[in-house]
Order: sequence, then C-alpha cells, then structure tokens
Amino acid sequence: MFPELTGEISSRMMFHGKEVVIWSINNYLGLANHPEVRKTDAEAAKKWGLAYPMGARLMTGETPLHKELESKLAAHVYKQAAAVVNYGYPGVVSAIDALLSRRDAVVYDAESHGCIIDGTRLHIGERFAYKHNDLESVIHNLERAKKWTDEKGGGILVVTEGVFGMRGDQGILKEIAALKKKYNFRFFVDDAHGYGTLGEGGRGAGVEQGCQDDIDVYFSTFAKSFACTGGFLAGDADIIQYLQYAMRSQIHAKSLPMPIVEGNLKRLELMLKHPEYKDNLWRIALKLQNGLKERGFDIGDTNTVVTPVYLKGTPFEATQLVHDMRESHGVFTSMIVYPVIPKGMILLRMIPTAVHTDADVDQTLNAFSAVSEKLKAGAYQDTVLNPVLQG
Repeated sequence: MFPELTGEISSRMMFHGKEVVIWSINNYLGLANHPEVRKTDAEAAKKWGLAYPMGARLMTGETPLHKELESKLAAHVYKQAAAVVNYGYPGVVSAIDALLSRRDAVVYDAESHGCIIDGTRLHIGERFAYKHNDLESVIHNLERAKKWTDEKGGGILVVTEGVFGMRGDQGILKEIAALKKKYNFRFFVDDAHGYGTLGEGGRGAGVEQGCQDDIDVYFSTFAKSFACTGGFLAGDADIIQYLQYAMRSQIHAKSLPMPIVEGNLKRLELMLKHPEYKDNLWRIALKLQNGLKERGFDIGDTNTVVTPVYLKGTPFEATQLVHDMRESHGVFTSMIVYPVIPKGMILLRMIPTAVHTDADVDQTLNAFSAVSEKLKAGAYQDTVLNPVLQG
C-alpha cells in the first residue's frame, strides 16, 4: 500500500528492485547521509544511547547540549531565545494552543499545513481563515478579529507559513508584517521549508523578505534542511520561556534524545560552514524548474525550491501516470489529487536537494515529457498499470 524505498539516502534509491531518481525526500542540503553527520550520529548514539535524558524537559530533561543548540539556533535566526521541540507537528499545534486564550482570535491562511489547522482547531476563542496569500482577505479578517477581540478584551494571533510546501510559494510575510501597527497582533510563522533554503545563510523566509524582526514566534523543523528529527521555536526571551512552560506537547513528553541534539548541532555547523550546499540546491532547483517551463509544463507560482507540476486528469489517471513514471522511467515523485487540489487536476510535487545531479534532472525532464504525452492521448484512462488498483 505504501511505497518502500531502500538503499542509502540520496538522490537515487531502490524501488521495486530498480534504481529511481527520488524527488520525495526532505533532504534539502544533502545532510541526511553526509559523512560527518553519520559519524556524529553514530558516536553520539554510542556515547549516550537513546534514553538520555530521561523525562520531560521541565523535570529531568535539561542538559547543557540542549541549551547550546537553542542558543546557536536563536543567534542564527536573529532572535533572543529558542526552544527545541521533540517533533515539529505537535510542537506547532501546542505552541498555537499555548499562545491563545478564550478571549483571543486567530487569523490564518486557509491553505496552511495541517499542524497549523489542527492548532487552530484547539482554540476555544474565535478563528478566521483568509484566502491563500490574499492581502485583501487578510485585512478583512483582521477587521473581523479586531472587532471580536475589542469586545472580549483579547488579542490577535496571525499564523502563516514561510513557504507553502505543496505550491512552493512564499507566504506574504512582509505584507502581513506591515499591518502589525494598525492591528496590534502577534505574528507566528511556520518556516519548515524556508529555513536552510531561503535568506542569507539559510536563515529563512523572514530574512529573505526583510521582515524577520516583525515575526514574534518563528518556527522551523529539523526534518527538512537538517534531515533529522525535532524542531525549534524562536522569539523574544519572555515568549520562548512562556512557551517552554506552557506547550503541552513538550511538558508531557520526553525531552529530545541526546544523540539527536548532538546530531543537530553538527548539522547546524555544516550549514554555516558550507553555503555551497544551499547554492547547489538552488542550481539544481532552477535547472529543474526552467527545464519544465521550457517544455511547456505549469509549475504554478513557486518562488522557492519546492517544484510543483500541474497536469489535467482524474485521480485514476494520476495513479497510472505516477506508476508508469516510477516503473518505466525511473523517476519517483509524490502525487496530490482531489480533495487537496481541485477536481480534474493532478499535482506532482518535487523536492530538489543539494545532492541531485544534472543527470537526475535530465532523466526527470524526459520522463515528464513522455508521461505527459501519454496522459494527453488518454493512455491512462482505461488500462490498469498500478497493481494496487487491480482486482
């Protein structure tokens, strides 16, 4: 049912016994299998084991290495303080929950990641969703939120993403930040796909857009550019300290294991030492994106390395096309269909990395041309190629 990839993590792995080019792994800077990372991870696991430290951070989970990682992350993203979390998804859900009271309102992008949506669902005050990256809709919903909070005596939290992981477009952070003086809100940005890929030194979408100082709570995961586990929140020291004491997903969960902390310190060090990793990521991403556009493919409004390709077809055709691409052309992509995107559309989302090669891109472009022609000719409408759909 679920695809199984085997072999060393890289731009090419094994799928059904065949080598395929992989565009579905969050390994932006190529650190997943970096020899220094592997060495640090192995030595840290041997030194500490996976149990240390035992207990939640508030109880027995504090260590000098946790604090060192937080200090270095905060400095990197130009914030006073940072707090590491054991997983990104519950970290965001819990942070949003902790930042809101029953008298507060939350305003968020309607196409936000599931962790943001689920975080807002926990809120027992008022929720307002604005149309994706639509400034007029942002203002309209801020007006609604202000009216409500003025009556209740609460405040407003605005939540969006630095980079939207499906479309590949950046959130309109600078435009939203410009509204802070008028509406007096706190600004929360989930920059999972922006940290490491955007901004000077990989500092993310806020730095890229020149509005990092206006972001009150900055979040990123370790699962994308660091190719590891966990994440962090950064902001003013008082906000971060409050979150460390209030995030239920952290105060009721085990602290991040020491090998992961030490491994993430090494990953941060490598990102700072080697700007060429980010440079090569962008070289590959632009080669892929420009090649797709030259062949007439619609890649939407991406202004990041995330590369979507929009095709027309049914979910059945999408399944056949992806199977054909993997089995016949050796290219592995992720598929998104209705209800995530409108009916009649197929989205193939690709994640370039610093370890992809020109040969990987060329093979992929040829594969897209081949399956696109078959899709237009109706070749995927009737014949069942994917064994999952047989029987």
